[in-house]
Amino acid sequence: MTEKTEPRRYLINIDSVSAQQLFTDCLVVGAGIAGLRAAIEAAEQCKVTIVCKGGLKESNTWKAQGGIASVLKKTDTFEAHIADTFNTGCGLYEPEVVDLVVRRGPELIEQLLRWGTEFDMVDNQIAVTLEGGHSHPRVAHAHGDETGRMIAEALIRKVREHSNIRILENFFAIDLLTNGGEECVGVIGNDQRKGIQIIWAANTILATGGAGRLYRETTNPEVATGDGLAMAYRAGAVLRDLEFMQFHPTTLYIAGATRALITETLRGEGAILVDNQGEKFMKDYHEAAELAPRDIVSRAILAQMRKTESTHVYLDVRHFEKEFFAERFPWINELLESFDIDITKNLIPVRPSAHYMIGGVKTDISAKTSIENLYACGEVASTGLHGANRLGSNSLLEGLVFGQIAGRAASGNINTRASHHRHPLIKCQIPHSARTRLDTEDVTNSLRALMWRNIGITRTDQPLSEAQEIIKFWQRYVMDKIFDSPEGWKCQNMLTVSLLMTQSAKMRCESRGVHYRRDYPQTDDKNFKKHIEISKNIG
Repeated sequence: MTEKTEPRRYLINIDSVSAQQLFTDCLVVGAGIAGLRAAIEAAEQCKVTIVCKGGLKESNTWKAQGGIASVLKKTDTFEAHIADTFNTGCGLYEPEVVDLVVRRGPELIEQLLRWGTEFDMVDNQIAVTLEGGHSHPRVAHAHGDETGRMIAEALIRKVREHSNIRILENFFAIDLLTNGGEECVGVIGNDQRKGIQIIWAANTILATGGAGRLYRETTNPEVATGDGLAMAYRAGAVLRDLEFMQFHPTTLYIAGATRALITETLRGEGAILVDNQGEKFMKDYHEAAELAPRDIVSRAILAQMRKTESTHVYLDVRHFEKEFFAERFPWINELLESFDIDITKNLIPVRPSAHYMIGGVKTDISAKTSIENLYACGEVASTGLHGANRLGSNSLLEGLVFGQIAGRAASGNINTRASHHRHPLIKCQIPHSARTRLDTEDVTNSLRALMWRNIGITRTDQPLSEAQEIIKFWQRYVMDKIFDSPEGWKCQNMLTVSLLMTQSAKMRCESRGVHYRRDYPQTDDKNFKKHIEISKNIG
């Protein structure tokens, strides 16, 4: 199933003759677990440049709490982890990819341990815990609920030590550069200090992360605005499964405060969900109760909120020992104390928020996209691991495994070609627009509210159609402009990806995984056990 839309090819004017230029063998765009691991792998064979639009610490990886899933105990098996991933993926997973990622996980996690990741240990073994959807305890964690930060710190140290890796922070990648639309030759972007620059690369790896900031309620940091998805789309890459945005069931709900993730590992350790009357409710929605898959828990919470006419529900951890909680979940404990929530006496107010983009740039099992010399890994990619719903803590695992795969594939491709020494002439002159200029901050805020309202946890046809009309209206006054700052480019990218997500959600007239249509509540394998792919080059 396909949908076609034609955006402008480039967001800014380009003259490759007069622009500042840099050269590299392998360019990695993004610095989460996937991008860092890809850079380390590629640097074994070639020169690598990493660019990220903020600092190295500004990523979803850095904020990840729960852990990384892998078979690390003798009581667990690869077959069980594969089966759990299949069950959660609702029929759209790629079996070969699931098998590869699951089986490669343990050795790469042991490698992280050797590289200095401070995993929590028990009897000289990496400690594991249980999460929803998993049949065995297999989620490794570090410093309690600071797993992502610990992994990122180890990878950053490794990257900084490598003589073949150059790091450019505060570099906003605006567009992928292509030679005739068939092969990627690098990027054009904005260095915060030096202005517009072209980076020519023999191979480029997209590792730009997710798009949670498209929603008003989200666990994601400011950088997660879907830029990589929009860049790839404009360049002609195939994107797929964009209707599958995963919502995390439990984020701290304090009016006026930024949403903060409350890891589902808390429920794995025994936390109970209760409504505003103090009543348990999860058994009414699924036999696994608090340990049901994330999409089910999110919809259950939303339904209970509507039933009780409340803005949130609660996590009850009053039966936890205070010392255990502080040691096991130090970051959450500090956060709750900052709001004067005593976990031995008070309930924790929570509600769902946008968390993880399951869809993305389509790749094969070698991390290759549909554009020559362009690879993708991590949350920006659609590898086929997650299907229609992601099993908790499989995301860091995917980033780790496919980061290595992408880095190895891209660097291996260097030896057979040297097109970065014969880069093409690229010239783009965008005509001036006389249309009224909208305030991009207002558009961005309104877009995020619209996405939460119309393309959220539950969906129906009329709000999806309404959202398309509104987004297209904004696009008329935003997409025709040339901006000179990240705020403008981010707004254009967010509008692009939001429309693609809305189109995909409208096309999938069934409920599957994290995509739930109230007007089509059943799963329709006959017509929709397939991916929805979008590309501007599809005829």
